[in-house]
Amino acid sequence: MDIVITYVDGNDPLWQEDFRKAIGAEAIVKRYRDMGTFPYLFRGLEKYMPFTDNVFLVVSRESQVPSWINRDRVKVVTHAEIVPPEKLPLFNSCAIEQFLHRIPGLGEQFIYFNDDCFPVAPLAPEDFFPGGKVRTGFGRHILPLIEFKKQCLRSDRLARKAAGKRACLIFVRPQHTCTPMLRSASAEAYAKVEKELLATVTPLRSGASVNQYFYTDYCLFTGRAVIDRLPSKYFSLGFSEPEKAVALIDDPGKMKLICINDAKIPEEKYERSRGMILEAFGRRFPDKSGFEL
Repeated sequence: MDIVITYVDGNDPLWQEDFRKAIGAEAIVKRYRDMGTFPYLFRGLEKYMPFTDNVFLVVSRESQVPSWINRDRVKVVTHAEIVPPEKLPLFNSCAIEQFLHRIPGLGEQFIYFNDDCFPVAPLAPEDFFPGGKVRTGFGRHILPLIEFKKQCLRSDRLARKAAGKRACLIFVRPQHTCTPMLRSASAEAYAKVEKELLATVTPLRSGASVNQYFYTDYCLFTGRAVIDRLPSKYFSLGFSEPEKAVALIDDPGKMKLICINDAKIPEEKYERSRGMILEAFGRRFPDKSGFEL
């Protein structure tokens, strides 16, 4: 199985100029900042997921590729290779996620990682694809009170339509972690509602946005998903103190994956959290991986 990782470096001046030209405003760099933890995702992949095949890094332009990436081990894919040209440029992760299945050479089974999700203990293929199906936990909701859950609702509705099912008052929301996906199921779902899906693809997130859950939901509604939580823990630094994330990095226990969202937090807390988390990852992964120069 393959790994697909999306990444953005908000400090890249060429990317900032692309944003300025397309949006007519300066990018809010805090929304696209890199905590410095990205190398530890690759170290976790090498140490705890050695069974994976190709690793694809999806970026908007070549200047976004970190200088330390070993291009012999990491296949770089630009948005222009997978996104219809009339939809470029994109600064909306929800929109970019709709085209991951179009990566040239991508295997049938792949796992989608954001750059804030890290393997921290040994994993196996069946943790992600038991019996060839995608594995994830699904929560059920009625009221989408925040924008993220509204995206989940829209993803659910569109996935039900693609699967030939009626809309339902209750909508599902997959577990917030890395996402096991099937390329053939994604291509199938995309083809069934292509016009509606493309209408959600906008440069920035909007009231029309759906996310990659569209594809996981489609697998659920077509019998290609197993409802079983991945051994993963999600932390939002907006609601949790960094000490909790550090404790799990040092001793993951039953958890095998950790997702750390820096959220919208004051600069002082961000810097303190960043320092603590980098120290913890440094203890757990002191050596470079083969994905690094």
